[in-house]
Amino acid sequence: MEKKTIYTFTINKEEEVEEESVRNKKNKETGKMEKVTTTKMVTKEVPYEIKIYEPSRRQVEDADMEFSIEMSRCIKRGILTKAMMAKKYSDSGGLLTEDDSKDLIRLYKELAELQNSLGRLLSKKKKSQKEKDREGELTEEFAQTRKKIVDLETTYQNVFNHTADTKAQNKTVLWYMLNLSHFKNPDGKEEAFFPGESQEEKENSYYIKDESEDELYELAREKLMTFVSFWYFSQNSSQEDFAQLEEEIDSGAL
Repeated sequence: MEKKTIYTFTINKEEEVEEESVRNKKNKETGKMEKVTTTKMVTKEVPYEIKIYEPSRRQVEDADMEFSIEMSRCIKRGILTKAMMAKKYSDSGGLLTEDDSKDLIRLYKELAELQNSLGRLLSKKKKSQKEKDREGELTEEFAQTRKKIVDLETTYQNVFNHTADTKAQNKTVLWYMLNLSHFKNPDGKEEAFFPGESQEEKENSYYIKDESEDELYELAREKLMTFVSFWYFSQNSSQEDFAQLEEEIDSGAL
């Protein structure tokens, strides 16, 4: 069964490649024209197809676990959650308006309840049609609720940048990028963009590419992170949405 993709795009990378040329040359001994093939190295733009695959159910569960672990780690270090931050500003009359604070607290609660309900359904191996339909409804509600939160938080972006939730979300987006990104060589062979058997090995591959300024990674980095983040925060996006986003990146609008 062919794996579904979230989005596919192409990166052109300059490389030295062998190029053959054929010309006719007269044989001095026979006097006949012969075809002569010569090979030389030339610099050309070589296309690399970059694929972001849809996660499997197991991967979604692993990513959710990554989020929970990072949230717990941040809270233990004394970093406030978004709900705590909203409550703090609501009580003190700070940067957030009272109505926005209340809306955020309500939305955070709704999102947690939806996540719990969806998690219970996702964990079931055999589901009735009614449960499958409910899973679809919950997935839609979860995406819409998360979008409302993102839209509202954008207004107060600096306030929420350093909360436990944001750090956990960033860690989860990175997890998805490391596990879902692949590329196809010019010879047609497909490879994981961040190779490794374990998550630790994949992270090491990511840091090595980043620190060594790996050329293919440098060319694909912005689009990879943008597309994975866009999918994560609005999972009902169409291919047209991604294509439009890519146009905005290429034009410098983003």
